[in-house]
Amino acid sequence: MLIEVLVEENNVQPVSAPVNVCGDLHGQFHDLMEIFNKGGDPASNRYVFMGDLVDRGFHSVETFTYLMCLKILYPGQITLLRGNHESEMVSKTYGLYDEVSQKYGNINPWKYFLEVFNHLGIAALIEGKILCLHGGLSPDIKTIDQIRVINRFQDIPHEGPFADLMWSDPEDIDTWGMSPRGCGWLFGAKVTNEFNRINDLSLICRAHQLAMDGFKIWFPDENLTTVWSAPNYMYRCGNAASILQISDDLQQRYLMFSESNDQAKLTHYKKVVPYFL
Repeated sequence: MLIEVLVEENNVQPVSAPVNVCGDLHGQFHDLMEIFNKGGDPASNRYVFMGDLVDRGFHSVETFTYLMCLKILYPGQITLLRGNHESEMVSKTYGLYDEVSQKYGNINPWKYFLEVFNHLGIAALIEGKILCLHGGLSPDIKTIDQIRVINRFQDIPHEGPFADLMWSDPEDIDTWGMSPRGCGWLFGAKVTNEFNRINDLSLICRAHQLAMDGFKIWFPDENLTTVWSAPNYMYRCGNAASILQISDDLQQRYLMFSESNDQAKLTHYKKVVPYFL
């Protein structure tokens, strides 16, 4: 049923304001509940989640399953975008695969998750002016229309424009640089200004990078922002988290939040008794 909903959506899904824009969650389920406490009931408030919903945290299964259920219940309220962790190789290495194996006693649910990953959107476009995506820009993509024609129904490639959108990062440079991640690119202010001008954008909103203050606004024109929504990332980084509220008139407000008081209930998935004995 979820696949049927997602397949009808565009690579670049149009979204109306007001809306709450959220960055990486990384399986921190209790903090997802804090997001809804801050931003309001998803039954009546719109949300865009910009990927990296799984891995590293202890509750990737619960986090992604809950978001899938919300997407089925409120398809017009919830927009789920793909991040670089919503891929076979990365999720097998950084937690989801092991968590599924431990909690279910087999890896079949992980395979089902991969199928859903391959249907998630690449970007969201809020009122035609604010582009949301996980990573960043690509030297092979000059227009949003080029994102619209990417074949997203596949695992994320190791290179090329699809990979760049998932992996790239802003940097204090003018144009392009090699990414230390080994995938994607570093891109600078001149590149961002040009992309926004060509596509008549006021802001690019992305996630992908830990921001200790919960968000980071980039470049002299302040036309790109990083939103980070996993407080105390990996339960040890001590960072703040935020969601970006976009109002009806596209004004921006960062709602800050700290880790949930329910963190005391955390249990590493390796200590969980498998559901199927």
